[in-house]
Amino acid sequence: MTTPYFTFSTAFMLGIMGLSLHRTHLVSALLCIEAMMLALFTALTMLSSTLQLPSTTMIPILLLTFSACEASTGLALLVATSRTHGADHLQNLNLLQC
Repeated sequence: MTTPYFTFSTAFMLGIMGLSLHRTHLVSALLCIEAMMLALFTALTMLSSTLQLPSTTMIPILLLTFSACEASTGLALLVATSRTHGADHLQNLNLLQC
């Protein structure tokens, strides 16, 4: 296993472990998801620079755009839930409640 592959897989697994173990606040869950997306971005950037194919150059940019949209949607949800529920605890959120 090469060093970059080990680094990217470790960063992604730390994001998954953080998401599964620290589920008390919505902010920590969003940060773990963002860390996983950034690990995927760096892995795809290294892959596209290694392959040097014209078809793979846009994939990291599309993933970074998707990550920015996901972060803005997550922050909007955080603001909406903190206004309606008063806190960002994930235990207080009920999806069946109107």
